[in-house]
Amino acid sequence: MVLAACGGDDPAATPEASDLDPDADLSTQSVTVSNWAGYMAEDIGDQFAEATGSSLSVAEHATNEEIMAKLTAGGDSGIDVAFVSGQYAQALNEAGLLEPISRELVPNLSNLYPQAEELSYDTGNVYSVPYTWGTTGICYRSDLVDPAPTSWNDILEPDPKYDGKITMLSTERWLALPAQKALGYSVNTTDDDELAEIQDKLIAAKEHLLGYDDTTFYEKLVSGEAVMTEAWDGWCGYGMAENPDIKFTVPEEGSDLWVDTMVVLKDSENKEAAMAFINMMLEPETHAWVTENVYYNVPNEPAGELVPAELKKQFPQLDVTPDELAEGESLIDLGEDSTKYTELTTEVTAS
Repeated sequence: MVLAACGGDDPAATPEASDLDPDADLSTQSVTVSNWAGYMAEDIGDQFAEATGSSLSVAEHATNEEIMAKLTAGGDSGIDVAFVSGQYAQALNEAGLLEPISRELVPNLSNLYPQAEELSYDTGNVYSVPYTWGTTGICYRSDLVDPAPTSWNDILEPDPKYDGKITMLSTERWLALPAQKALGYSVNTTDDDELAEIQDKLIAAKEHLLGYDDTTFYEKLVSGEAVMTEAWDGWCGYGMAENPDIKFTVPEEGSDLWVDTMVVLKDSENKEAAMAFINMMLEPETHAWVTENVYYNVPNEPAGELVPAELKKQFPQLDVTPDELAEGESLIDLGEDSTKYTELTTEVTAS
């Protein structure tokens, strides 16, 4: 509903840039960042102060929906930089809430892979900077599932012996994804007939599920309560770190390309320091921390070169190329049609 209120239909809409001072005294500015818990180093404030002289405070949000509600409520949110997924950055931009990214103040944009400049929700990184990227697939216990899953139908229409041992994601766009891809439809479809088919397939799949779980599914895999789960690649890594029998695969029908981004709010009074923060996060060592500690891929070429080979061996989903990731279909904001997914999710989960 937040997205529908914000959205438009042009992901390339260009916001108007403020007059920023490249020689601003950053020691007079203070930056407030809202991010997911554990998504950057605990001493990031000290790093930022040492690099720029500016102070940093960190707020946390649990979901995109939570931070979107805060940023779109009207008035001063008190946030200078927010971490949001790509389609949410698009919605914020279409609502006129974002400051364009200054390439002069964020020279480390040059560290990004070329593919990270071609993301459909913000081609050219006009108003957002990609922080992590990845895909969605099936996270499973290789010692408890035979043969290994290869299709989204392996969790939607599983072998009866796996009934009650499967979880799917509950966030609405990702709840729909397995059925979308199994049926050969776009992750951004708004066609009513296609959505009706998707809904029917998801409702039929419910009888096989243990439940919907966005955050603790890997714990269920570790304990053996679940044997297959729909999962974001990075989150699957948390389970793999505890049990080497946990594996991740992208089904043969394909999947998405999700991106978490950094954006600067238009009402920020600390825009130069906000840009400096984003620039620091793109430093190779700083950005590589994410892969080494959170097990997410980053779209930063020199940062990727710092990731140890043994880590990629332990977590094969980290050993993918930008071209391979770019084969996934980018999620975009659907404007008013976003409500169709809210309605679909309600119908599926309440049925």
